[in-house]
Amino acid sequence: MCRLFGMTGGAEPVSATFWLLEAPDSLATQSHRDPDGTGLGAFLPDGAPYLAKQPLAAYADRAFAHEARSVRSRTFIAHIRYASTGAVALQNTHPFEQHGRLFAHNGVIGEVERLEQRLGPARDLVRGETDSERFFALITREAEADGDIGAAIARAAGWIAANLPVYALNCVLITDTELWALRYPTVHELYVLERSGGADAPTRSRQLLHRGSAGELRVHSQELAERPAVVVASEPMDDDAGWRPLAPGELLHVDADLRIHSRVVLNDPPSRPLTLADLDPRAAASQRTTQGPAHA
Repeated sequence: MCRLFGMTGGAEPVSATFWLLEAPDSLATQSHRDPDGTGLGAFLPDGAPYLAKQPLAAYADRAFAHEARSVRSRTFIAHIRYASTGAVALQNTHPFEQHGRLFAHNGVIGEVERLEQRLGPARDLVRGETDSERFFALITREAEADGDIGAAIARAAGWIAANLPVYALNCVLITDTELWALRYPTVHELYVLERSGGADAPTRSRQLLHRGSAGELRVHSQELAERPAVVVASEPMDDDAGWRPLAPGELLHVDADLRIHSRVVLNDPPSRPLTLADLDPRAAASQRTTQGPAHA
């Protein structure tokens, strides 16, 4: 399954080190996991977006097992890809950038041609083949009306849910100072953790050190020992009791001051829900929550 990660440290940049696709060097293990891309997004001191991503395949190179990136930013986004639509190629690797915003998605949207038709002139923003990038372009198009990113996500996801076959629309979107996350519908979970900082914080959360259960993603920041942060991830990444699953249809917004605003924007299930049985084998493998020999 694709993994999503987002983090914000508030108004001032923080340093964080990411290890993407950290896995044992066993080719047998790697062949079961078949990661099709890794990506990290952040923002430079001048506010310009920064992307470090490549279409890594587990069988292609043992060096994929340790890819480290150290960056400094107010907000971060990371994604581990298991391809469902589009080739294993750089232009299909998350995160994507549009109008100074960064975006990653976990799920499957059917009838991509209809989604593309909906984009109108925003089609020019799309560089690759994925449903995810087209979902992002629809959000970008909707945001042109009033600049309200949260409302744009709700409108774009609502149109897709009402008109297209949907397996999942889980996504994370960041700007230089803010973060949004959507969970929809119920098939994949998405979690949020509000981390306190300073001397009174619990010992286990003093230093940010998160690791995914499958070992694909680690995040470390000594600097966040004394500062609060908000983290969003596809799964709890440590034993902190504060991890909370987003409700189906819940849109989370974290502003520059780490204030959290949350509301359910999609109350109804998709009008044309997809199941794993409806997906082709490649897409179905990308959406299963565990990786094993059947995914090789």
